[in-house]
Amino acid sequence: MSHRMLESSRTGPSLTQVTVAEAMHPGVLTCPLETPLATVARMMASYRIHAVVVFGEESDDVEGSQLWGVVSDLDLVSAASAGDLEERTAGGTAITPVVMVAPDDTLAHAAQLMSEHEIAHLVVAEPDSARPVGVVSTLDLARVLAAAA
Repeated sequence: MSHRMLESSRTGPSLTQVTVAEAMHPGVLTCPLETPLATVARMMASYRIHAVVVFGEESDDVEGSQLWGVVSDLDLVSAASAGDLEERTAGGTAITPVVMVAPDDTLAHAAQLMSEHEIAHLVVAEPDSARPVGVVSTLDLARVLAAAA
């Protein structure tokens, strides 16, 4: 079967037709900066997730906690291979930046952000309040692409 025939036989929607809200995992698992990395690993294992959002303290300038970063499963692997998992904290390991996307954005836009920032997880936040409501990952995009094939 030729490549053109494969493209024309797609039955599912493309990334431009699916919103982030339709593909994301609702809910966000968070932890404070000082959380031991071993605890973050247990959180990921218990909840079967690939990323935990790390937040900082309230400041006088801003109301509420501030998103600090994301500890991904790859960040854990990196820390474990360096042999210092027990000494590290979420704040000291959250090398993945927080990049946010709105629930009504398209998955095409989410994919563009992931590619530009070289990250696998985006925090989905309400545009007006910046309140996190979920996470969308490369695995969520893969699921949509697989359904479209």
